Amino acid sequence: MKNRKIESSFRDPSGFLYVQDGTLYRQINQSYKNEYDHLIDSGLYIKLVEKDLLIPHVEADIAPLIPQTAYKIIQPELIPFISYPYEWCFSQLKQAALTTIEIQKIAIDFGMTLKDCSSYNIQFKKGKPVLIDTLSFEKYKDGQVWKGYKQFCQHFLAPLALMSHKDIRLNQLLRIYIDGIPLDLADKLLPMRTLSMMSLFAHIHAHAKSQKHYESKEVKVKDYNLGKRSFIGIVESLHSTIKKQNWEPGGTEWSDYYSDTNYSKDAFEQKQIIVSELLEKIKPSNLWDIGANTGIFSRIASSKGINTVSFDIDPAAVEKNFLDCVQKKEIRILPLLVDLTNPSPSIGWQNQERLSLTNRGPVDAILALALIHHLTISNNVPLDMLGEFFAVNCKSLIIEFVPKTDSQVKRLLVTREDIFPEYTEENFENHFKKFFNIKEKIKVKDSERTIYYMQKETV
Repeated sequence: MKNRKIESSFRDPSGFLYVQDGTLYRQINQSYKNEYDHLIDSGLYIKLVEKDLLIPHVEADIAPLIPQTAYKIIQPELIPFISYPYEWCFSQLKQAALTTIEIQKIAIDFGMTLKDCSSYNIQFKKGKPVLIDTLSFEKYKDGQVWKGYKQFCQHFLAPLALMSHKDIRLNQLLRIYIDGIPLDLADKLLPMRTLSMMSLFAHIHAHAKSQKHYESKEVKVKDYNLGKRSFIGIVESLHSTIKKQNWEPGGTEWSDYYSDTNYSKDAFEQKQIIVSELLEKIKPSNLWDIGANTGIFSRIASSKGINTVSFDIDPAAVEKNFLDCVQKKEIRILPLLVDLTNPSPSIGWQNQERLSLTNRGPVDAILALALIHHLTISNNVPLDMLGEFFAVNCKSLIIEFVPKTDSQVKRLLVTREDIFPEYTEENFENHFKKFFNIKEKIKVKDSERTIYYMQKETV
């Protein structure tokens, strides 16, 4: 289709995103004219863009998609890869929450407030969270409640509190609850000790009970009268509460992988050289590093100017990867939490609001090191299905084959019967040749492993 609306952009009557001739635009409707003009004329837009808190845009002189409702068309700056909160590590979600609070604090000084606080409105640009919804603001009216308060608690505070005080894996509830974790559910799941934490008691436990109390009563927003000082007090309290949520990674299966590997120092250094040289040949503009662990090989790609999404199944590894990116100011790496055997699905209205992992591809290249033995032996994924997966998602592939003679594979087979007679290097090559041309095959010295460079068959 030449022109199409973005599937996730239908809930806000203020406007919508659409693609025209391959370019992304946002139509601003007449109903949002006063708010948009105030955003621009007050200086709030410039302030937020200068602080890298709001995605910049230019006003476009093109015909609107729906002329009868249009006020203006803007062209926002593109985000290289759209990610979702259930793919973020703890610190990514925390930074996104603090960014949302910072935006609200600045907005109130310019006479505006956030009318919604969806975590999906935040994306990571050059390693930092940024608001991508230009239409999230409305003029502040004295005495009004903060419309985004409940949504902020559900999208940010509830999952962070559950991850911090209960179990890091509970962020996956965000895959089920697209509008954030219900507060009554968070109230039940959080441990008893959080009842004595004043901030969590107020914003989750008491908030949940208040919702339950008023759900059958006819209480309208206009019935409330919240002074500006109280409004700011709520925002400050949330800021303090978010900052107190912490999680220390460790103790999971692969977070210490590189300190528990069967590579010699020379072999590991050679592996890095091999990957570096192959990336020089391929010269991809974007890359997925699948099974990236803490991101050592993602950094090789990043150093060559390649935009890299760094996937791993282990929340501790992704957390360490992200914090290392922040410390080293790595702006081309986006660490994400993804289980390749159960990757992010298409969810939301008609399964189209949030895209599956595959629907956000393909990319120029995929890096799959020390991965396929886990998928094949630990998860029983056949080699031919793996070859098809990679062919769907990339043009070039750098993949490592780890044979049964390798000590890591032997470790996997200690606790299970070897029912994998097909898992041989010959079968691996034969299955992947159905989808790729094998360009190079490089043995890693002092190891049992082989790195392959493959290119997808062209039609």
